[in-house]
Amino acid sequence: MQEKRKATRFELKLPLELLREGSAPVHRAGETCNLSTAGVLFTSPTELPIGQPIEYLITLPGGKDESVKVRLRCMGKVVRTVRPNISTVNPVSVAATLERYEFVRG
Repeated sequence: MQEKRKATRFELKLPLELLREGSAPVHRAGETCNLSTAGVLFTSPTELPIGQPIEYLITLPGGKDESVKVRLRCMGKVVRTVRPNISTVNPVSVAATLERYEFVRG
């Protein structure tokens, strides 16, 4: 089967904080599963509605100086959610677009 994605995915486990769902501020922690220039797949403790705008913050490794955190503030929309087996307590996987981003200092 031929890959039809527009952007290459990178399997990266990075801290992610969900900042906003639609117009409501939230603060929920998750983790990226994979990341590309077009979007992200991450874990979330709750399911998110498809099409809903979201804002999220990804913390990138700081390189040589481990104390320096590089943070990427992203805006996008939920395109898919995958709930694991309902009998488990595993988090939901959420796929979202990455439409805009900015680096956050400090």
